[in-house]
Amino acid sequence: MAREFNVADTQTTLFDALLDAARKYGAKRPILEDQERNPLSYTDLIRAAFALGGKIADLTSPGETVGLLMPSSSAGVVTVFGLHAYGRIPAMLNFTAGLRNLRAAVKLASVKRVVTSRRFIEQGKLHDLIDALEERCEITYLEDVRASLKTSDRLVALVASLFPRRVRAKLKPTDPGVILFTSGSFGAPRGVVLSHANIIANVAQVAAHIDLDPDWVLFNPLPIFHCFGLTAGVMLPILTGMKAFEYPSPLHTKIIPPLVKDCGASILLATDTFVNQYARASSGDELSGLRFIVCGAEKVREETHNLIADRFGPVPVLEGYGATEASPVIAVNKPNDNRRGTVGGLLPGIETRIEAVPGIARGGRLFVRGPNVMTGYLDASGALEPPDGGWHDTGDVVEMTLDGWITILGRVKRFAKIGGEMVSLTAAEDLALSLWPEGRHAVVAMPDGKKGERLILVTDRRDADASKLVAHAHAVGASDLTAPRRIVKADEIPVLGSGKTDYVAILRMAEAEGPGR
Repeated sequence: MAREFNVADTQTTLFDALLDAARKYGAKRPILEDQERNPLSYTDLIRAAFALGGKIADLTSPGETVGLLMPSSSAGVVTVFGLHAYGRIPAMLNFTAGLRNLRAAVKLASVKRVVTSRRFIEQGKLHDLIDALEERCEITYLEDVRASLKTSDRLVALVASLFPRRVRAKLKPTDPGVILFTSGSFGAPRGVVLSHANIIANVAQVAAHIDLDPDWVLFNPLPIFHCFGLTAGVMLPILTGMKAFEYPSPLHTKIIPPLVKDCGASILLATDTFVNQYARASSGDELSGLRFIVCGAEKVREETHNLIADRFGPVPVLEGYGATEASPVIAVNKPNDNRRGTVGGLLPGIETRIEAVPGIARGGRLFVRGPNVMTGYLDASGALEPPDGGWHDTGDVVEMTLDGWITILGRVKRFAKIGGEMVSLTAAEDLALSLWPEGRHAVVAMPDGKKGERLILVTDRRDADASKLVAHAHAVGASDLTAPRRIVKADEIPVLGSGKTDYVAILRMAEAEGPGR
């Protein structure tokens, strides 16, 4: 059953929370597995963290920020806890962000050493990233670290795992637990510092909101450089007794469904795009054993809800909502209270403030405050900028019911001013989606000499036609202004590594097509 949320219970560090979970659920309990199919118990994870962390500690200084360039894997999780064990701060580097953003990230976070895997670099053909990083950082390969482990190192790790609280670094809950970088959906990513207590609070908030069973398995194909993948995909299961099954890429649509079934997964984390693809690639009942699916990063389409229900029976798809700055979960639907079209109920312990936005009639701009809200952003000099009064401006325009269920109307920056009226780009996307539910759509705004701005629909629907979209708007009673008159057709809609739509790339595509009519 769901647990009561008490902020006092979150005042610890991530490594100590791991030790507490081992004591509570059993040190020999299998808690971590990946595609290599070598499950690790709590004891195995703690011992490996001390062994690996000790060798990295020899190369770094206490309190140093260490870049981590790794996919979702057991090795990646062990490295995170290994850095914590010796008082280092992991900075989770997005290997899909491009050279420019990656260089900016290591500079912003003052990263002098990056830990990665030679096998990962080879398989992902990421040598250009390593070349770029080597201009500023030392590169440490996990294969070399493992090869350098001596018998004495293993004995030290064994002793440390027997007396972990005597050996591990003495950190405070308010110390930086991880540095993450925002998705960059609309521009350059920002460095976000989350404390140990921030992440632990978010884990506790989710566990108080949804009933979780320690006997469940959570399957996570989302990247651990993204906050959803790290907190929900790693920390949530491990700290609540569930086994975390880490998979290195959400793109392997034919491999993941049978693996979900084979590992006995109860929960699948994904995005709408990937869930839809998994359902279509599945050859049988491979997702039927899931208790539920949790989706973030993008809106869950009605077509996806229906596809899962038709193919796999009563497996609810729970849409959630979050922000890196909130560790990340702010709201999520429940298996027994799943309100389609909303992003779910507000998590316990989060305060909200909704401010009216000039020109936007419905809803208001959402601000959140709570124990899961970040320590702050890194400014250009690497100094910390805490949120004003503890409030984080989400930049989202929302409506919220009296019982705390949230509906996203759009981002403030995703409204266009057309003929003096504010028009939601999200509403324009929803209009296209309602007409062509199996397509992928993105709407951007560009300057217009007559009306201020104009909407451009970028879609993978080859038969998309502006006149049909206008007629559909009239038929459903939508505002004429929400129907884009210009359509750009693409083979696919670009997404970021987190699964979010890449609106920077979308805008470039629209600009490349020229002004149109």
